[in-house]
Amino acid sequence: VQLQASGGGLVQPGGSLTLSCAASGTISRFNTIGWYRQAPGKQRELVATISRDIGINYADSVKGRFTISRDNAKDTVNLQMSSLKPDDTAVYYCYAKLVRVDYWGQGTLVTVSS
Repeated sequence: VQLQASGGGLVQPGGSLTLSCAASGTISRFNTIGWYRQAPGKQRELVATISRDIGINYADSVKGRFTISRDNAKDTVNLQMSSLKPDDTAVYYCYAKLVRVDYWGQGTLVTVSS
């Protein structure tokens, strides 16, 4: 399984950015797919995921600002981020779980700064 994340960059506070993760193979086969992030000096944390058993899950810190979506035709999962804050600055990782194995993409840096 390969996960290729893209779309990171520098954005001003209050701005928007969309991340995309392209998965190898059929994306609908994954038990869970979504996004985590890791800020400097902090542990990696869940941002948003889509799971077969619990559906869509968001971190409290991003609810109402971020939207995760899956495009089965393109085998991609996207993260639309709006009203970005400096605290959203992190490396964002695409994540997928297939059966009991976790897979990670290479990460894409999002910097929110004026």
